[in-house]
Amino acid sequence: MDERFRELAESLAPKFERLLAQVPVKYQALPRNLPQRGIYLFSEGPAHLYVGRSNNLRQRLRDHCSLSGDHFTATFAFLLARHQTGQIRATYKPVNSRAALLQQPAFREAFEHTKRRIAQMDIRYVEEDDPIRQALLEIHVAVVLRTPYNDFSTH
Repeated sequence: MDERFRELAESLAPKFERLLAQVPVKYQALPRNLPQRGIYLFSEGPAHLYVGRSNNLRQRLRDHCSLSGDHFTATFAFLLARHQTGQIRATYKPVNSRAALLQQPAFREAFEHTKRRIAQMDIRYVEEDDPIRQALLEIHVAVVLRTPYNDFSTH
């Protein structure tokens, strides 16, 4: 294994442990001293659901938790709404596109519900400034915790 990659991989475990050891907070109670860059984890009780990364944690968490979030910013809520309504597979055709789904009353209601649900979830976060280590840490957390809503497939 490449030595640089090994060093990066070995640096993940302490950050992962710090993430899990953190007392979770709700979105409304995020501290003022929130790190700028890092990864975040959404959980409901003992169930870890989704991990993400950002170079602006406060703004990204606001995007996920805000009722005004749209399908470009509240992506976790959109994914949950897809699962809730059984419309899991993304399409890039006009029928069942993101915009078309939001025109369906049942989907729109599910999307609004999931945004409110996410705003009540437990949030943990850990600072990570290095973009490569940030990406690896996101993957590490998703793999180890088996977060069901992380999908690393490409389009």
